[in-house]
Parts: sequence; C-alpha cells; structure tokens
Amino acid sequence: MLHTRTTPAERRRDLREKLASGRLLRVPGAISPLSARLIQDTGFDAVYLSGAVLSADLGLPDIGLTTATEIAGRAQQITRVTDLPVLVDADTGFGEPMNTARTVQLMEDAGLAGLHLEDQVNPKRCGHLDGKSVVPREEMVRRVRAAADARRDPDFLLMARTDARAVEGLPAAIDRAKAYVDAGADAVFPEALADEAEFEAFRKAVDVPLLANMTEFGKGRLLDVTTLENLGYNIALYPVTLLRLAMGALEEGLRVLAAEGTQESLLPRMQTRSRLYELLGYDEYAAFDSTVFDFTLPPGT
Repeated sequence: MLHTRTTPAERRRDLREKLASGRLLRVPGAISPLSARLIQDTGFDAVYLSGAVLSADLGLPDIGLTTATEIAGRAQQITRVTDLPVLVDADTGFGEPMNTARTVQLMEDAGLAGLHLEDQVNPKRCGHLDGKSVVPREEMVRRVRAAADARRDPDFLLMARTDARAVEGLPAAIDRAKAYVDAGADAVFPEALADEAEFEAFRKAVDVPLLANMTEFGKGRLLDVTTLENLGYNIALYPVTLLRLAMGALEEGLRVLAAEGTQESLLPRMQTRSRLYELLGYDEYAAFDSTVFDFTLPPGT
C-alpha cells in the first residue's frame, strides 16, 4: 500500500540471485506503474522499462529525444509499486562518460535493480531498424567503465547492450561484448541476433548472463522460453508487448465507440471495476483508513 514492502537493495539482491539460479527469467516491459503491478500479480520475474515505450508514451519516436531525468522519473513511479526488481533502458548513457556516470546514480536513486547501456551513436534508433551506427569499441568501453566506477551499490546490475551485429557482423559483436565485460559489465544484451545459431554462438563465447530480446516485428523470429532455456539464456525480454497489446485494443475500442455510439459491446473486453480495485488494493486502503479515523482519544489528550 502506497509503496513497496521491499527496499531497492533487497530487489537488487533478488535479481542477482535469480540470475545466479541458472533459470530463464521472464521480463515484460511495463507501460505504467499499474501495468507493473499487473506484471507482478501475474507471476513474472522482473519488470522492464523500455526507452522506446516511454518515448512512444510521450508521443515521440525512439531516437534519443527523452532525457535521463524523464527516464528516472518514470522509473521511480514504477519501482514504488512493485516488489519485483526493475531493469531500465538507459540508452547510450545520455551523453559523455561523465553523463553516463550521473545516469547510473540517477537510476540507483530511482530504486532500480539495474540498467543497460548501448553502443549506438547518439541520436540512436530502435535496435531492429536498419541504418544504425555504433561508436568505436573504445568509446563504449569508456562508457561502461564510467558506469562501473559511478555505481555505489555493487548489487546494482550493469548490463552492456551491443548493436554491432547489424553493423559489423556477429564476430565483432562478440568481441565487443567481451571488451564490455572486461570493462565492468555484469551482463550482456546482444541486440538483433538473426537466428538460433547466432544466439548459440553468442552464448558459447560470452560467459556472463545474457538477455534475449523477444520484441515483435523485429529482425529475428520469436523464440519460446523452452528454446531460450536450451540455448542457455538468462533473461527473455518482452519490451514493447504490453504497449502493442494496449494500443491495439485502444484503437479497436475507439473505432467501435465511434461506429456504434456506445461502449456496450466492448464491456466483455474490459477489465472490470472489481478487478481494478483488487489490483489497486482498495481493501487495504480502506482497512488502513478505518484504523486512522475510527478511534477515541484517551482522556487528557
């Protein structure tokens, strides 16, 4: 009620322990604090905050227009309502290595369990679009080192994302990943791998936790959890799934409302009022409120 029952430090340790377990973690991307609560209620392992989702929610394309403080602000709203660890997309670090260092501390202060930084140039673009460019490997190494040096909680997860597969090829992406790990990254996010063979090659070459990005309409096909487990991956990420589901439902609902002049036929598709109240914990608030106001002061007070 009002906030989580766990501390950021506890949630960071929770994420570390889950990654060390060897099982695949299923991590959907939240589109709001309420959706993060639903992710927890449905039994997933962690919550993700996508830069692309936040940009879209603000009516902006995912080309580096959002700021570190906007991301941190939304992140804080989400970490307030879920006891799951939350991983955030920190884009390129929002500037030079010193900016990256500040970004890490902003995200720590927002209660996050970790972040990932990428090696694209700024302004960046969606990792599954053509025309990407990556910075020289040495520049990204400086970003990762700055992030590692700025980290105050050693349990805060620092993940490096490489977009080099589409630009320089798979061997170069693997070489970059190894350099980023040497610079202080705890985990790696290889973006836009083409097929299962590439996922397997990356796993064999890089000995830290790996994230598989299962975004829809991307470069590769969507792999199920059994396949990803067999490939040895640690996180299955569904970054934009909830946004796409929600926007599809919104579009269809608005068309029906415009055509029919009433939302009557849409009622079976809606979350009920009682389910919403259950998710929000209305009963707990009511119980708390009664303990505050239903009392009698002792004599003399």
